[in-house]
Amino acid sequence: MADDELEAIRRQRMAELQGKHPDASNNQQAEENKQRDTEMRNTILAQVLDQSARARLSNLALVKPEKAKAVENYLIQMARFGKLAGKISESGLIEILEKVSQQTEKKTTVTFNRRKVMDSDDEDDY
Repeated sequence: MADDELEAIRRQRMAELQGKHPDASNNQQAEENKQRDTEMRNTILAQVLDQSARARLSNLALVKPEKAKAVENYLIQMARFGKLAGKISESGLIEILEKVSQQTEKKTTVTFNRRKVMDSDDEDDY
């Protein structure tokens, strides 16, 4: 009976440990899903963009990855809803980039708060 209780405690402890630390198979499955998603994105972008537009988008991804990701998401969404007639050329991609930059443009304003200090020179003139 002590062996049965010990075995039950071991099983419970193993279940707790597995809950805290996911198996390597879960990590591997997540990695495979991530890789599959990137492959799907690449195939959709290859169908939507011509060669020069893909080159421009990959150059943009090197410099500004967030903006490139936003443009990719926009293009994929347009392709899924069937709003793209054919392949987008480099000039078409430039127009889309301008639209995205206008939407995400951060406006910076500078305000000067001048401190009003008593002018000590006025008092010395008497």
